[in-house]
Amino acid sequence: MSEILLRCDHVGKKFCRDLKKSLWYGLTDLAGDILGTPPGDLRPEEFWAVDDVSFDLRRGECLGLIGRNGAGKTTLLKMLNGLIQPDAGKIMLRGRVGGLIALGAGFDPILTGRENVFVNGSILGLSKKQIHERFDEIVEFAELGKFIDSPVGNYSSGMQVRLGFAVAAIMIRPDILLLDEVLAVGDLGFRLKCLNLVQELLEDAAVVFVSHSMQFVTRFCTRVSVFSEGRIICNSHDLSQGLQAYYTQCQTQLKVFGNTAARIHNEKLRINDVEVLDNQQAVIHGDDELSVELDLDLETGLPEVELRITIEDFSGHPILAIKPEQREQLRFTKTKQGVRMDLGKLNLTPGKYCLMFAVVTVERMERLTRKAGTLEFQFGGDHVEWAAVIHETRVRCA
Repeated sequence: MSEILLRCDHVGKKFCRDLKKSLWYGLTDLAGDILGTPPGDLRPEEFWAVDDVSFDLRRGECLGLIGRNGAGKTTLLKMLNGLIQPDAGKIMLRGRVGGLIALGAGFDPILTGRENVFVNGSILGLSKKQIHERFDEIVEFAELGKFIDSPVGNYSSGMQVRLGFAVAAIMIRPDILLLDEVLAVGDLGFRLKCLNLVQELLEDAAVVFVSHSMQFVTRFCTRVSVFSEGRIICNSHDLSQGLQAYYTQCQTQLKVFGNTAARIHNEKLRINDVEVLDNQQAVIHGDDELSVELDLDLETGLPEVELRITIEDFSGHPILAIKPEQREQLRFTKTKQGVRMDLGKLNLTPGKYCLMFAVVTVERMERLTRKAGTLEFQFGGDHVEWAAVIHETRVRCA
């Protein structure tokens, strides 16, 4: 079994919601540190941003930290990187630590990219010769070219991330790499380069990766920890179990736009012709037949309208448009209309999804109403694919 590079032992960090109280608590905590007085319980307006977190991470492992915004993931990463100190528990790190936690962190916007590379390298204890040896590789990976001699303050967010990732992963060559939403910025080509480099680093390092993109988490994480209100509610090597805990936290928001000329209501979801009640968590699998029912009310005198249906993921990104065999089947002129759509068997990657309905006029394509985040359901399964929609096909090799 490989050695443990990172250990968190009942780690906690508390913050204060009130600025004035926070300043006063900071002074009293500083005095307590000098006098050796241990911190007490929570004081008024304080809360645990990270609460009693414990885990080990070994060489060759990649831990994915997932959870809703504000769950405590970034706070934990800042403690692991030494930017802030824990208020409870202990953190053990073995080896060199490289981190990319905040966009542009550690860079002076006035200095050029070249100067920032040398400054960062010197701070990390590298000699000028060592930095020179790795400089060309850093510039090539970051794809900055001649912009390496431009001030970092003039860089786009994607350029800053590319340079920051190159410094953290290539120049330091860390034993422990900390990444916080680094793949949320930048083009797809660079993201794939980062993924490939992380895979290479995993042979001799440990990686802690924070992301809201489950495609990236399932791409190279060997285990996941799900955060909720500062605590780990699921810590598993079974990625599907971790994703299930994460999706349980995620609630899609119902959003209705448009005027009162068209109204969609009384939506129902049926699985194998059995209605899913409002208080039930709808879970479907590849062999299940899915159908949708709704009522559509139109104002008198409206021109012909068309009903459009889209399946979206829990972030609101459209992944699948539902079309009838004949387009006219979803075109209406009556003021009241009941609609049933048999969607049949879906082949989606495991995750949480919902439906979006829109009503537009046929002639002028004027959008009358749009109702998103309705009829939420979860697609079950053990294997998470890179894409949301799966299409199985026959393969013939010559």
